[in-house]
Amino acid sequence: MAAPMMTPPPGAAPFLAAAGWAGAQILPLAGDASFRRYFRVIDGARRAVLMDAPPPHEDPRPFIAVGEWLDGHGFAAPRILARDLDQGLLLLEDFGDARLREHLDTAPQDELALYTRAVDLLVDLHRLPAQSGLAPYDRAVYQREAGLLTEWFAPAAGLDVDAAGYAAAWDAVLPIAEGDAAPAVTVMRDYHAENIMLLPDGTRSHGLGLLDFQDALAGHPAYDLVSLLQDARRDVSPAVEQAMLAHYQSATRVSSDFEAAYAVLGAQRNAKIIGIFTRLWQRDGKPRYLTFLPRMWGLLERDLAHPALAPVAAWFAANIPAEARGALKAETV
Repeated sequence: MAAPMMTPPPGAAPFLAAAGWAGAQILPLAGDASFRRYFRVIDGARRAVLMDAPPPHEDPRPFIAVGEWLDGHGFAAPRILARDLDQGLLLLEDFGDARLREHLDTAPQDELALYTRAVDLLVDLHRLPAQSGLAPYDRAVYQREAGLLTEWFAPAAGLDVDAAGYAAAWDAVLPIAEGDAAPAVTVMRDYHAENIMLLPDGTRSHGLGLLDFQDALAGHPAYDLVSLLQDARRDVSPAVEQAMLAHYQSATRVSSDFEAAYAVLGAQRNAKIIGIFTRLWQRDGKPRYLTFLPRMWGLLERDLAHPALAPVAAWFAANIPAEARGALKAETV
């Protein structure tokens, strides 16, 4: 599947007119790893963002539900200005262009201060019970996600692996996270530098705007911390990761098993992303995601070094040789 063209959907103009934005400019803003696309809408001094989440591929209702819950608890999710669920169109509050990722590219000296703010936001979020009605982040989901590595990466790399042994290895380590005393929280699942906006007024929730939370589940608080500190798209310095892990633990007084759970969920997430990025290349025609694989393997290997991951580390040692870990090339398939 080719990447989606950044042409506004046919229903955009009448949708905007009905919302009071007749004649507004509609400019391409971004696409992402899904079918969703985003456009900036400009009407004089007014700015908004148009989300195109076309059915049946996308359903904007989870985004609305989670966003309204976050906003209702003081977190800066984009407020919804208009909606047409039949067309999958939402008009959203515009958080501007100051994304955490690009800011740190030009001002790396701000890394520790900004990551501290991002971790403090998680501390606040995790003081709340999980949003009512969220599905649980349970064993079935963990296994299905981790299995994306054997489903997509292994065959793309030309490897015949022990898939049953892989699932068994995860069954041996996932109880470390599942049995931790940490209460279930709202897990946004994609909390990282490309989904965090720096808000100009700084008055809402540490001055950080949240994006891409529609897949939220009720799960372990370490998951979003891993998502932030083991970022698939930018290198977070190990010193900052360790400082922020300590900062979170100090602020929340988590159990003694927290770091083991962090390593288990980090390994699970990184294995999942290796599979997803391979799938985005092979199935969806998005080869740029292959360039992230060396980083993902480096993160995964760091997590596998934790003693809690010994069964999974042993499986990788037996099934995926070191020379096969890294970027895939088109000629491998």
